[in-house]
Amino acid sequence: MRPRIGITCGTVPEGGAMRLDLEYVRALVQSGAIPFALPPGLSEESLPEILESLDGLLLSGGPDVDPLHFGEEPLPGMGRIDPERDAAELPLARRALESGMPILGICRGAQVLNIAAGGDLFQDLPTQVVPLLRHVQQPTPMTYPTHKVLIEPESLLAGITRCVALRVNSWHHQAIRRVAPGFAVTARAEDGVIEAVEKPGPGFVLGLQFHPESMTEGGSPEATLLFEAFVGACAERARD
Repeated sequence: MRPRIGITCGTVPEGGAMRLDLEYVRALVQSGAIPFALPPGLSEESLPEILESLDGLLLSGGPDVDPLHFGEEPLPGMGRIDPERDAAELPLARRALESGMPILGICRGAQVLNIAAGGDLFQDLPTQVVPLLRHVQQPTPMTYPTHKVLIEPESLLAGITRCVALRVNSWHHQAIRRVAPGFAVTARAEDGVIEAVEKPGPGFVLGLQFHPESMTEGGSPEATLLFEAFVGACAERARD
């Protein structure tokens, strides 16, 4: 049986429509999963039943998280937020963590995962950190990697990608600052910006600041391995 994986979706500004980039769908399908779109606006009461029907959760990329959710006021560099999505996605991530479900967080999804578990963010890297590398809106296609990340050798990420250094794409102006309790930083850019976090121990809980779904479109073997490992963990849960 192919595993059933939910993908969180955003909203189209001023359009009243749901948004989900098809790269996530294609990456999951190519790795043997059946994807299901999870719209914003889900009630918290419905989450246990929704998660019961799934074998894994992919927290997708999107706009900024309202800093209210980690105890801060908005800074001038903060971008667009999606309150309806925040209201559904953060409780969803918390319940998925409690259930032991395999979770893959990508870009915003990694940030949501960290906030849901008790961490916080830099609201705007260019004004709060002044990173040495370009992280915001790379000037090349997202299929093309633009900078290197250094991976902790004993991490889940290193085990999956079979490397301790990886070139990745970059399309973010926020990043994890204080890592949530129970999580570990397992990759950084050479300027120190956190590029991956994971929950040590059994199971699959991994947050990536870069976009492997776009890198699979560009033929990256490491990105393909990431999706295959995630889908494999979800398939194992489906068999249990």
